[in-house]
Amino acid sequence: MSIVHGGPAALVLEDGRIFRGVEFGAVGRTLGEAVFSTGMTGYQETLTDPSYHRQIVVATAPQIGNTGWNGEDGEALSAGDQASGPSNKIWVAGYVVRDPSRRTSSWRATGSLQDELVAQGVVGIAGIDTRALVRHLRTRGSMKAGVFSGSALADDATMLAAVQGQPSMLGADLAREVSTDSGFVIEPAGGEARYTVAAIDLGIKTNTPRMFAERGIRVHVLPSTTSLEQILDLGADGVFLSNGPGDPATADGAVHLTKEVLGQGLPLFGICFGNQILGRALGLSTYKMKFGHRGINIPVVEHETGRIAITAQNHGFALEGEAGQEFDTPFGRAQVSHTCANDGAVEGVRLLDGSAFSVQYHPEAAAGPHDAAYLFDRFTSLLEGAKK
Repeated sequence: MSIVHGGPAALVLEDGRIFRGVEFGAVGRTLGEAVFSTGMTGYQETLTDPSYHRQIVVATAPQIGNTGWNGEDGEALSAGDQASGPSNKIWVAGYVVRDPSRRTSSWRATGSLQDELVAQGVVGIAGIDTRALVRHLRTRGSMKAGVFSGSALADDATMLAAVQGQPSMLGADLAREVSTDSGFVIEPAGGEARYTVAAIDLGIKTNTPRMFAERGIRVHVLPSTTSLEQILDLGADGVFLSNGPGDPATADGAVHLTKEVLGQGLPLFGICFGNQILGRALGLSTYKMKFGHRGINIPVVEHETGRIAITAQNHGFALEGEAGQEFDTPFGRAQVSHTCANDGAVEGVRLLDGSAFSVQYHPEAAAGPHDAAYLFDRFTSLLEGAKK
């Protein structure tokens, strides 16, 4: 482990455990839920993913920052109407690493990770034993936390009181905080649009509309508060429910809209938070996981085909259900279509008539494996069949 320089810093967990390290990024105080990500690559995509809003992310990879920071790999497309391309807005509340790279080694880099964290005011901590921290979170579960440095450092009791006094992620309604305000349009890369999709922005990532555009689909990225009438006025051929942060049990507006869309018979596709919204619309309940799934190497079984995909994931909540479970809904018979091979968590639901489906993982794979990209083709085929 290389020597990490900087003033003292502390990571304080709500159960009283404190990890001492040094400043990384901005200096000050930040509060959030401590979670860990097992991805070995893709830290820029992780930091700019709106799904990490109000979370302090612990990197399990021992060295972070090797490839620096660039102007192309950001995944924040929300809250600023960046219709022209990706945004590098960092959404995480804080960042925890073991060994920050002392130099940037990539021809694509436009700066360092350290400088970007400072520029965006993201408080972090380095030089701690992240292995011990992750083992603690796996044992005790994700929990409230805070990072303190500089003048924000105080006695242990004062810092712990600040951590324990913050709101819980359970019951947090965060999708509106990361959603676009007015909406924008992403056109296909070339040629005329074959179909039009209304994408409900609950925390959408840059690569998702890009995947649609590559298939000749015009994407209207719309606020989380969009109504069915607005979708119908666009002449949308289908609806997409994006990923996003917070507790899906609070997203009653999105669930109501989903029910209306299903009632219209419009093709529907959801990922991550969108999977939980579709599940709720179909009558399933959700729960907070002990420490969630966050990484780019998580195996998922599709029960209809037996196909296993290695997937990118980022979620701390999940749907209640069992592998292959079928159940009745107001919109027809439905099924738990996918589960995690590691722990059996629900990873997808679908209507058996094929009109709506969703997955808990990230087929847009930014960052991550491309095993599940075929789901965008599946939705495109669904749009084609509905239009005929």
